[in-house]
Amino acid sequence: MESTYRTILQARSGELEKLKEMAKKDSWQPIYHIYPEYGLMNDPNGLVHFNGEYHVFYQWYPYGPIHGMKHWAHVKSPDLVNWERLPVAITPTEEYESHGAYSGGAIVKEDKALLFYTGNVKYEDGSRSANQCVAFLDKGGIVEKYADNPAVRGVPNGYTGHVRDPKVWKENDTYYMLLGAQRENETGALIVYESPDALSWTFKGEVKTKLKDFGYMWECPDYFKLDGKDIFVFSPQGIQSEGHNYHNIYNVIYAVGSFDLDTLTFDVDYYREIDKGFDFYAPQTFEDEHGRRLMFSWIGNPDVTYPSDEHQWAHALTLPRELALDGNELIQKPVEELKKLRDAAANFRGKLESETTYIDEATNNAYEIDMTFKDINANEFGLELFSSKEESTLLTFDTLKQEVRLDREGMKIQYATEYGTVRSEAWTPTEKVDVRIFVDKSIIEVYINGGRTVFTARIFPQKESKAGIKLFAHGSVAYDLEYYGLRRGIE
Repeated sequence: MESTYRTILQARSGELEKLKEMAKKDSWQPIYHIYPEYGLMNDPNGLVHFNGEYHVFYQWYPYGPIHGMKHWAHVKSPDLVNWERLPVAITPTEEYESHGAYSGGAIVKEDKALLFYTGNVKYEDGSRSANQCVAFLDKGGIVEKYADNPAVRGVPNGYTGHVRDPKVWKENDTYYMLLGAQRENETGALIVYESPDALSWTFKGEVKTKLKDFGYMWECPDYFKLDGKDIFVFSPQGIQSEGHNYHNIYNVIYAVGSFDLDTLTFDVDYYREIDKGFDFYAPQTFEDEHGRRLMFSWIGNPDVTYPSDEHQWAHALTLPRELALDGNELIQKPVEELKKLRDAAANFRGKLESETTYIDEATNNAYEIDMTFKDINANEFGLELFSSKEESTLLTFDTLKQEVRLDREGMKIQYATEYGTVRSEAWTPTEKVDVRIFVDKSIIEVYINGGRTVFTARIFPQKESKAGIKLFAHGSVAYDLEYYGLRRGIE
């Protein structure tokens, strides 16, 4: 307990500098995704557009790639592209957060951004409790904790100590706080508090849905509206895999329907896994000054060991994604501002006839592909990423099985293989397929058909490999591929 529950204020002389230097030497570190300089990053927190800037906080444990005393680290950007690291925003020093400042969200109220988080408390007998806390970010960039914390002490009757991750919003003249929870019978739930001022809170009740016995804990809840429809996003733990779905250790869904705040009844019309990749968890959304609903997520999963751990850093956040609805289907697109990262460009057009073509522009593993497959008359076609004589990752469109697959079995460096090396989703063959891919050293984000299907994954190529991109087809397919080298966005 003592070794993993130290705050950054308890660092020994030179300890943090040594960790930073070890991590900095790792060629797997991304250059344009948000990532920790050292230590472990997980959930994005407190996403907010405030005082003309985008603020992203995230869970951070400084002393290595393990889960210990969580702080809130802080970065900001004027444009969602160029990120500046700021001092640690929340350090857990008080009794109500004795074992970490856990995840939460943010709202703007008057001239401050209010940051809501869970104060984690653990006891010697192995039990735990949770407090919901508030901090204030002012226009000068200073973060101060609420003097009367915790705003909510403990958990309501009928729930275990696993109550966390406050999402706060205002509707009419009332503020609401949504929390992930676990009932005493060890099933997952969402609960709601209400407040007239965002500081004094009263328990309102549990959200009622048709999703019964849907995992043993619901984490990292989010709630927002798009096109007049209510959307919940949350991370249910303990879901059994089925078909193309729920193959990670923990998974994330979105549910679309109609939410009655008075009765807390959510009529679910549709729900689906939000990202089909290996490494995606704990997403959070917010609205910016342009009215866009934006999302970041943790590129990682709890309880998984990653190859970068040996370099004393772990994980990253996804690129910012703009969300939209098409019917009940959630569409995710990289924000338009990311085009500012483009540094070099090349175009490749051609037709494959049961053959391959190799593109060696991508040997630095920091690039974007924007392409279309068309005139499709093939059983399978797709791309090999990190392609070399020794390894590759496959993105395959299978017209016979009517599915798209991301397959990293061909990589020499493997991890979490107990959860499989292939992820897939149903796909209906059409006359053309649009694919947009971001590669950032050891990260890939794949957006298919305008973001209707998304795969996020960590891929760790061999350190000295000179990998490129290979296109392949078992049959005939034409292609039009735009390649962009991408510059650094964060130091």
